[in-house]
Amino acid sequence: MTETPTPAVNQVWADNDKRGYGRRVRIVEVNGTHAVVEQVIGRDHAPAQPGRRTRIRLDRFRPISTGYRYVGEAER
Repeated sequence: MTETPTPAVNQVWADNDKRGYGRRVRIVEVNGTHAVVEQVIGRDHAPAQPGRRTRIRLDRFRPISTGYRYVGEAER
């Protein structure tokens, strides 16, 4: 089993919540207890709205039903 890395800038994570199926986010900043992310792919694999940012608690970056799973590093 692969170990989940510590959330860091330029990583891509997928939303495990069934309401956000297909959503992927890229971490752009990490501050204390939260990460600032931009959507890479929206829900149901729809194109993401460019520039929209959201804050997510760091403890949600783990592969549970309402968390996020690590996908890989973002392409540059």
